[in-house]
Amino acid sequence: MTLPPSDHFNGKTFFNPRHENRGWRDVLRWRRTSRPSPWPEHVALVPQPPPPAPRGDQFVATWINHATFLVQTAQGNFLTDPNFSDRCGPFGLIGPRRVHPPGLALAALPHIDFVLLSHDHYDHCDLPTLRALAKAHDPLALTPLANGDLLRRAGFRANHIVELDWWQKSTPASGIEVTLTPARHWSNRLSGRRNARLWGGFFVRHGPRAWWFAGDTGYDAALFREIRARLGAPALAMIPIGAYEPRWFMAAQHCNPAEAVQIHRDIGVATSLAMHWGTWQLTDEGREEPVRALIAARTEAGLPAEAFHVLAPGETIAT
Repeated sequence: MTLPPSDHFNGKTFFNPRHENRGWRDVLRWRRTSRPSPWPEHVALVPQPPPPAPRGDQFVATWINHATFLVQTAQGNFLTDPNFSDRCGPFGLIGPRRVHPPGLALAALPHIDFVLLSHDHYDHCDLPTLRALAKAHDPLALTPLANGDLLRRAGFRANHIVELDWWQKSTPASGIEVTLTPARHWSNRLSGRRNARLWGGFFVRHGPRAWWFAGDTGYDAALFREIRARLGAPALAMIPIGAYEPRWFMAAQHCNPAEAVQIHRDIGVATSLAMHWGTWQLTDEGREEPVRALIAARTEAGLPAEAFHVLAPGETIAT
């Protein structure tokens, strides 16, 4: 694929316009100085009832784990950044092991019509899970530019892959409009050059109502206000709250809970759901620390608990 240069692509790699790159020297410094809080080896889940079908124009969102949500709508069922594997890393052998099972088993999913794949990092783009979905559901995948090779490798049909640039729209089915929104992040995995694939979030509009999956992102004082100005305020948002310590290293790529609350306010959303925490230990904070920090930030901002929910794995909310 040959792409024209833009304000976020130099002809070879993608970048954030207000870019702050982290290199291997920074990674080594983090690893040398890291003092990670201990995580439990296993967290038992409280069984949750199966998610109900949507009624009317409802969005029925179930948090499965990490950045994986099932979003059921009258126009079809969506799965975001699906990962049901035990480890997040290359070959399923490297990387941290999950501390709790998925809140909804892969075999228990309803028919999946659409997969939203935000970027190529292993905790978000899991090829074994994508292969299982392609085989069992044959969904349409929407993803940022240059990620199509991963989906083809996972068995998705070429005509079931839609690659989008920031702010580009797609109408994958009647009554649905999907816009790829920018995010402050980066991309890399063993198969490919650093930042050779784009990253982003998804603003999904169903007639007059919309929901937004932020993807992986650091905070940007202008970016989320611009999303709201261009696309309006969604009824529901999925916003990351975890993998943020140490701040000197992670702030450029992962928001902390206080910044997640600010994103909630910037985007003007009615109801937000926390994600990107509690499944794999990726950074230095303790497992429950994002939740405690979110509650404190929510309280300080004067937001009620129902404005920014922390769901248990497998728990569902309808809005």
